[in-house]
Amino acid sequence: MSGTAPVHKMPKLIVVMAFEDDGEGGMRPAFEPREFQSEARARTEAAALAGRYAGVIAWSREAHPDIGEYGEPNVLYAFGQVPDME
Repeated sequence: MSGTAPVHKMPKLIVVMAFEDDGEGGMRPAFEPREFQSEARARTEAAALAGRYAGVIAWSREAHPDIGEYGEPNVLYAFGQVPDME
């Protein structure tokens, strides 16, 4: 045994969202955000949706929603018109 404590990683929130034209020059969500268990799966799903919507984004961030703690978003995949991630 090495004597070092195990490092506990913060859980990740991994999400795919798609957007469609709202007819007034803006974008609106095409559906509710979809959560995924892996970044690879989210990227695959986002790429599959890209041909059907004006914009698609997959992103992840470390998250502890129960205490309101969130890390910086990391864009995994983006296609077309998508909002800036803050």
